[in-house]
Amino acid sequence: MAAPSRLSLLQVCSTRLFLLRCTQAFHSEPAVREPAYPPVIPSRTAKSKSAKKRREEDYHSQIRAASSVQDKLRLLTKLQRDKYVVYPQTFTLNADRWYQHFTKTVFLPGLPEKCSVGRQVVDNENGKVPPAAGGVEPAVVDENTFSELRSLVGNGILQENFYLKKRRPFLQKEQEHFVAPFLSNLVSSVTNALAKYNPLLKKSSLGSKVTDPCSYGHTQFHLVHDRFKRDRLIKGNLADQIEVRLRANAIASLFAWTGAQAMYQGFWSHEDLTRPFVSQAVVTDGQYFSFFCYQLNTLALTVQTDQNNPRKNICWGSESMRLYEEVKDGEVVGFNDDVLKLLVHFLLNKPQKM
Repeated sequence: MAAPSRLSLLQVCSTRLFLLRCTQAFHSEPAVREPAYPPVIPSRTAKSKSAKKRREEDYHSQIRAASSVQDKLRLLTKLQRDKYVVYPQTFTLNADRWYQHFTKTVFLPGLPEKCSVGRQVVDNENGKVPPAAGGVEPAVVDENTFSELRSLVGNGILQENFYLKKRRPFLQKEQEHFVAPFLSNLVSSVTNALAKYNPLLKKSSLGSKVTDPCSYGHTQFHLVHDRFKRDRLIKGNLADQIEVRLRANAIASLFAWTGAQAMYQGFWSHEDLTRPFVSQAVVTDGQYFSFFCYQLNTLALTVQTDQNNPRKNICWGSESMRLYEEVKDGEVVGFNDDVLKLLVHFLLNKPQKM
């Protein structure tokens, strides 16, 4: 009989080590099992919070996928609901604070450096323009044009004062009957006189115009209602609320106006701005004028979009300035040239490409 062969200890260890290495090589990566069922998603028709969230996400995705701005606006305004209306002019005390809160606006006293330069007049002798502070390009208006503007504004004041003495208006209709026509004539006359310096003023129109090819607004003009006149507030011991209500008027109206322009360019709360939008406003009661500038930086004001949004909108504003003191013996007494200079500078501001 043949005797069985014997293996040495070294051969046995080598064989086991080889098998162990092969086993480790084969099982180094675990097998990935594909899910047998699709992921569980909330129902669209359920009344749970997850179902409501899914409906909102689908709605937002549908708006983002819209091919044009018109389709986006149609989807955003497809379902009309009752809305809380915020009026720019309000009786609420310290209204500017909560107007800043829900529009996410920071108010900065004073006007930007470019607007605070004021009017620059060309020297008729040498035709040179004085240098502007901070290197800002000045708004060039010759002396003859400014004298013409001054006479136009003075004639407008005298004309409305004549009708004011002729008959008394109805209760709380004085601003509508006398100051509103004066403001309309003032803006039209000044705009026509400055059209040669800013060609865009020729295409501008007061109010809204559906077929207007211009997609952006330039300057708002707001008339203070009789209920919010300066004299009534002083008599009611609310003199400290005069400037507050002017600021609230500017913040609310400029945010709504500038925000509407941004939405007509395709931006909304879930598709925030990629560039800032700027607009201006003049608030007046016919004698006192306040000037404001607004820069819209964000429309993400909802709870979901405002969580990690460091942007804030900015509003600059001036204190109210008196255009004239009074009308006496057919002459305008105490006419303030600085108010007219600032109005001219506002109208001569031109848009710049970003």
